[in-house]
Amino acid sequence: MLTISKDLPLIIIEDVDYVYPNGTVALKNINLNVHKGEMLGIMGKNGAGKTTLIRTLNGLIRPTSGDIYINNENTNSKSIAELSKNIGLIFQNPSHQLFANSVEDEINFSLKNLYLNKEELQIKTNEILKNFNLDKYRDRSPLNLSGGESKKLAIASIICRAPEILVFDEPTLGQDAREIESFIKLINTEKEEGKTIIIITHNVEFAFEFIPRTILMESGEIIADGPTQNVLNNNFLTERSSLILPQTRQLSLALQKIGFQDINKAVSKNDITEYLINFLRNKTTIVQEE
Repeated sequence: MLTISKDLPLIIIEDVDYVYPNGTVALKNINLNVHKGEMLGIMGKNGAGKTTLIRTLNGLIRPTSGDIYINNENTNSKSIAELSKNIGLIFQNPSHQLFANSVEDEINFSLKNLYLNKEELQIKTNEILKNFNLDKYRDRSPLNLSGGESKKLAIASIICRAPEILVFDEPTLGQDAREIESFIKLINTEKEEGKTIIIITHNVEFAFEFIPRTILMESGEIIADGPTQNVLNNNFLTERSSLILPQTRQLSLALQKIGFQDINKAVSKNDITEYLINFLRNKTTIVQEE
């Protein structure tokens, strides 16, 4: 049983198991703490239990055993509606959460839960449509949007309610470079406002560069938890999770093979760039002295 304390993490997952009705074991003894304002990545092969795990957070599924605490309160005592006020879950497939007749109605319906009056509701809806560059689509059916725009609408329909915790399932999947850049700006803005952000992703380069902490999952278990650059630079762990090493790690390994032995300490793009610049400077100095 959890001892209540003001210093506890925002999310505490204790000894959580989940078994689907058909007998499939999806989660095994999950223990995880996430602090307020933290950004956490969840990675692993398909079927590792990533989506099952995040769906336990807002009560879409309830653990077979174990406990989950949000803001010191056991989620077992909360309804899905109550949990959804604090936890915004954006699905991988936008069609799983978009249902209104128009883009405007989608935002309007989401904001109604905030008990705004009619005038306030319309003002806030217009603001959200403008901020997400969706105003030109306000009368269009969500079903007639492009993949990128429908994903943007799904995100807008959740963020407009200002939940304390944002959970994204594969937000960069099928997105082009411009859309990914826009998403990065969005999560940076939300993080500056103190939001706690959890992101399921297979995008190694995105995680390596923008997510500070990552857990790896395999067969319903957490097999690694730590700074993303450490986790994703581990060849054993990435192979076990069916991920590829980040490009910077691949480059440093290639350079080691041709004689740059101490480059192993270089982790990020900036590290490798600095290493190569210093190497060339030293090489130039030696040539000039000769």
